Amino acid sequence: MTTNFDELLGRFHAYLQTFDDALVRDAVARIGWDMPGRPLEPHALPCLVQLDRIVELAPAAAKPLARLVAERRGDLRWGQTYGEADFGKVFIDNYGWLEVFGTRGHFVNEDVAAGLLILGPDIVYPDHHHVAEEIYIPLTGGAEWRMGDGGFRLRAAGEVIHHASDVSHAMRTGKEPLMALYLWRGGPLAAKSTITGTVAQGRD
Repeated sequence: MTTNFDELLGRFHAYLQTFDDALVRDAVARIGWDMPGRPLEPHALPCLVQLDRIVELAPAAAKPLARLVAERRGDLRWGQTYGEADFGKVFIDNYGWLEVFGTRGHFVNEDVAAGLLILGPDIVYPDHHHVAEEIYIPLTGGAEWRMGDGGFRLRAAGEVIHHASDVSHAMRTGKEPLMALYLWRGGPLAAKSTITGTVAQGRD
């Protein structure tokens, strides 16, 4: 039986529509939201244990989306781009993503990929880059982000973070988990990122 994820797509869209940001408005306007569903087998990951805490941390605007994802976690297909050989077991047990729509997500879209990233506490996602332009919006605060040659900066929940094509960036979490919405466009939508920094399992 095919599971219906229309509510997931609806809440994802509704959350993005709360932003009065030119970059986000343009991205949302360019997406055709009448997407066909793609039947996928559920796939769980160890990082899903973070979802209950993520719901508690999410601000009011993001909470309906975070709560639905937590409630439906067992029905969804969660993925990982990397394996233990890339970043080690600690990272892999605390990392995963859900593609809501794209070339491999629950809804079919050949032009844009979008979904949610989870990182557990005390995790470093090393410097990496990819051809696709990327917009990130943290649904939880407390994580630090780095871009190019700059240092790490604390980013708040709801802050819009833009990574242009092939710009190196990294993230690291503190004592709380991170959930971040992402939008990829203008490049290969299922490409593995190129790692440009030192691989680390946790924070220094």
